[in-house]
Amino acid sequence: MSERAPEPKTVLLRRGEVHSPADPFATAMVVERGQVAWVGSEGAADAFADGVDEVVDLDGALVTPAFTDAHVHTTSTGLALTGLDLSGAGSPAAALALVRDFAAARPDDRVLLGHGWDAARWTGGRPPTRAELDAATGGRPLYLSRIDVHSAVVTTALLDLVPGAVPRQDAPLTGDAHHAVRAAAFAAVTSAQRAAAQRTALAHAASLGIGTVHECGGPKISSEDDFTGLLRLAAELPGPRVLGYWAEEDAEKARRLGALGAAGDLFVDGALGSHTACLHEPYADAGHTGAAYLDADAVAAHVTACTEAGLQAGFHAIGDAAVTAVVEGVRAAAEKVGLARVRAARHRVEHAEMLTPEHIAGFAELGLIASVQPAFDALWGGADGMYAQRLGAERARTLNPFAALLKAGVPLAFGSDSPVTPLDPWGTVRAAAFHHTPEHRVSVRAAFTAHTRGGWRAIGRDDAGVLVPGAPADYAVWRTGELVVQAPDDRVARWSTDPRSGTPGLPDLTPGRELPVCLRTVVGGRTVFVRPGE
Repeated sequence: MSERAPEPKTVLLRRGEVHSPADPFATAMVVERGQVAWVGSEGAADAFADGVDEVVDLDGALVTPAFTDAHVHTTSTGLALTGLDLSGAGSPAAALALVRDFAAARPDDRVLLGHGWDAARWTGGRPPTRAELDAATGGRPLYLSRIDVHSAVVTTALLDLVPGAVPRQDAPLTGDAHHAVRAAAFAAVTSAQRAAAQRTALAHAASLGIGTVHECGGPKISSEDDFTGLLRLAAELPGPRVLGYWAEEDAEKARRLGALGAAGDLFVDGALGSHTACLHEPYADAGHTGAAYLDADAVAAHVTACTEAGLQAGFHAIGDAAVTAVVEGVRAAAEKVGLARVRAARHRVEHAEMLTPEHIAGFAELGLIASVQPAFDALWGGADGMYAQRLGAERARTLNPFAALLKAGVPLAFGSDSPVTPLDPWGTVRAAAFHHTPEHRVSVRAAFTAHTRGGWRAIGRDDAGVLVPGAPADYAVWRTGELVVQAPDDRVARWSTDPRSGTPGLPDLTPGRELPVCLRTVVGGRTVFVRPGE
């Protein structure tokens, strides 16, 4: 598994549906030297059949560009896939039962890791106490991250491993205390366990038609060894491309580590679920406005340094006060180094949930990329969701305004923030098209573009994420139902199968319908996943 993949073959794919703007009726494609060489009709495909290494009979399957997930924590995703998953627990008692069973099944683990609890969805609304977790684990080190990964509950034994003083409280740990216990927990993971987790995460991504992931690392998230080890592994392992961002206010370190930028989860604030997103007005269910980690001056200094170094800057900003700090800071940097240079750098904002019209205009003015996660709305939106609990219904309705961002010309790059929400590309497209707030919905076509081409544009590549001659041969093959074209009307999802539209069709993602199943994933012309039995 660690050996480099063989050179890509010349392949003809035929008798299917190829999603390509080069030909809306394409049924065949030729891949050569890791690039798309030709896209066209079945009749013309005969001319290529004798000159290729392999012919793939699609048998009616759909071929699309591979997805790009623009915000992933790969090692944490793998540890969540192989560790304790609390997302299905409905109460503290159910969570504790899962912890007891998990601890009993892993007697030799140096530290127990779990993820996904969400007390906001539990009866009683409280997480397990430290004493309850001590009893459930038999006094072993345990780290349980909340679903947003901005707070955690832990055992006394894990606190004992943390250098320095950490509050010994029953309330979830946030901020620096959370970063300290997470670092201690992950430090106990062996290099072999870490590599296994990374392989698991990348293999899972490939099985979902994901050809590229943007790894969001940083000193408050993982470690330099974790980050550089992942980049090495991905370069050697047949699988998705891994493009790294390192979230530290040190542009030169990011460059030394092989990152595309000092970006990703460089925290301006925290998360709404943990009451740490930074707001202009207090939370509806708490008497404070959250946590501010960077101000506009710090943002300006970082953007200036990155722009001058030829690197992307980027920030994690969720609350409206945090987004204000980012926009003001980037604008100040543009006044210093020039607006054209700032726009050309394509600096990023991760999450960008609480946006005002002024924020959106600022994003457009400054050329900022909005790296967003539609599954957040699917999970926490709506009148009875966590957003409404934290903010009240009126403010909650303003969150994740994807349509307004697109209308203003702000580039969107879709991701999952896995393990916060699962790797699930078609589910992500569906979540954007069927947003809880109708005026924030975008067409399936626009959402699909944001999850394929958008991730490439976010790294400065406008020639990829689309199946046209000369583009990288990153594609996925899908078993799906009838292809449709969504009418460009944000108020209602209407569908058409009329070929006269001249628009390539996409699967019908109406809620309740089955999502497409990935049969094959190819990255740079190399097959990295084939569904068993296909």
